[in-house]
Amino acid sequence: MIKIKTNLEPSGCTNKLKKFWDISEKKIALIEKNYDPFKGSPVFTVNGHYTTRGWTEWTQGFQYGSAILQYDATGEKPLLELARNKTVAAMAPHISHTGVHDHGFNNVSTYGNLLRLMHEGKIPYNEWERNFYTLALKISGAVQASRWTIIKEGGYIYSFNGPHSLFVDTIRSVRALVTGHCLGHFLQAEGDQKISLLDRAIQHLTATAKYSIFYNEGRDIYDVWGRTAHESIFNVKDGNFRCPNSQQGYTGFSTWTRGLAWAMCGFAEELEWFNVIAESDLAGHTPKEHFISLLLKGAKATCDFYIDHTPSDGIPYWDTGAPGLNKLGDYLNKPADPFNDSEPVDSSAAAIAAQGLLRLGKYLQGKGDIENGTRYWQAGLTVLDTLLDEPYLSTNPDHQGLILHSIYHRPNGWDHIPEGSKIPCGESSMWGDYHAREAALYLQRVINNEPYYTFFNIQ
Repeated sequence: MIKIKTNLEPSGCTNKLKKFWDISEKKIALIEKNYDPFKGSPVFTVNGHYTTRGWTEWTQGFQYGSAILQYDATGEKPLLELARNKTVAAMAPHISHTGVHDHGFNNVSTYGNLLRLMHEGKIPYNEWERNFYTLALKISGAVQASRWTIIKEGGYIYSFNGPHSLFVDTIRSVRALVTGHCLGHFLQAEGDQKISLLDRAIQHLTATAKYSIFYNEGRDIYDVWGRTAHESIFNVKDGNFRCPNSQQGYTGFSTWTRGLAWAMCGFAEELEWFNVIAESDLAGHTPKEHFISLLLKGAKATCDFYIDHTPSDGIPYWDTGAPGLNKLGDYLNKPADPFNDSEPVDSSAAAIAAQGLLRLGKYLQGKGDIENGTRYWQAGLTVLDTLLDEPYLSTNPDHQGLILHSIYHRPNGWDHIPEGSKIPCGESSMWGDYHAREAALYLQRVINNEPYYTFFNIQ
C-alpha cells in the first residue's frame, strides 16, 4: 500500500520539477538528433536508444506532444517550432486513421495541445492556424467515433483487436470525441445520418465503467473494488458481454497496472469536463447527476485499488497478479524494486496514475470533500515525488529516455532485459515519458497559479 506523504506540499516538488524539465529538454533534443523517423514511430528504448515496434502507430503524438508540453513548461520557442513543424509534416495520417482506438493519444496530444496553447494566449492567435488545429480535431473525433460496436444498452469504440473488443485504454481516446463535440462537430453516416459525438462518448464511458471496472458487487469470485480488466469481450451478434480478458496483462482476472492507470486518469479528466458543462447540454443524452456519479464511482474505485495494491513509494509492478510477486515477500509494504529478479515494475503506469490521483483529489476538494480529496491529492504527490527522482528519472546524458523502468508488453517478451538481469529494467517508453511530462506540467501550473490544465480548454 502506498505510504502517503501527508505533509508533502506541491512547492516541495519545485526543485525536482526544474531538474526534470532541464533533463527533459535534453532528451527531446537527443531523440530529434539521433532517431531515424523512416523506421516508424519511436516506441521504447533498447540499451537507452529509442526503437520502433510495428504493432500499431500510437506513440508519434507523444513524441511531438512532448515538445509542446516542454514549451508550455519552459517557454523554449525552438521546441514550439519543432512541434508545429512535425505536427504538420507527420501527423495527418493519424487524423484519418480508421484502424486504431488511439486518436486521443496521437491527436489530442498534438493538435489539441497546440489549440489549447493558442486559447490560453501562450502562442499568438492566428485564425488560419487555429482553423487548421480545429479541423484536425473535428475529423479525428468523428473518425474515432466511427469505430463503433453496438451492444445491449449502448456501444463502445472497439480496439484494434476487432469489434468484439473493448480496451480500458480507450477511455483516454474519448477526449477526441469530446473535443470534436466542443468544436461543434458530429459524425455523418449513411443517409446523411448525424451521429452525436457526445452521445458516443457517453456510451463508451458507460460501457467502460460497467464492464472494465469491478466494484465488489459479485460479478465473479475475483470481484474486488477497483480491479480493472484490460479487455472486455462481447458477442457482436447479440451484444452480450462474455468475459474479461487481457492483451498486455497477466490474465483477465488480474489487474494490468497500466490499464488501471489509464482508467484512473481517464475517469478523472472526463469527470472534470462533465462537471463544468450545463445540464441543458446533456438534454436527451443522460441526466447529469447520474452520469457524474458513474464517473466518480469509477474514478474512486480505480484510485483506491491503485493505492491499496501498489508498493509504499507509489510505483507499481506491471500486473497485480504477476506470478513472480510471491517471491518478493511483503512487497506492498516497502518501496518497489526495479532491479529484483522476479517481476518488473512499470513506471509508465505510475506517471499516468499520478495525474489521475491529483485530478480526482482536486475535484473532490472543490466539491467540499476535503478528507477524501486530500487523500487522493497527497497520494498523487507521493507518486510524482518518487517518479521525479532516481532511480526513475533518467540522468544518464546518453540515454534517450526520460523515465526509466517502463514496461510495454511483458507477455510477448518485447521489453529489453539487460545483461546480468533476469527481468526487463532500465528502459523508457514514449508514453511513459509523455505522461510524466503531462503530470509534471499539471503540478507546475498549480504551483504557479496558472490556468487549470485540462484537455478541453480549447475555446
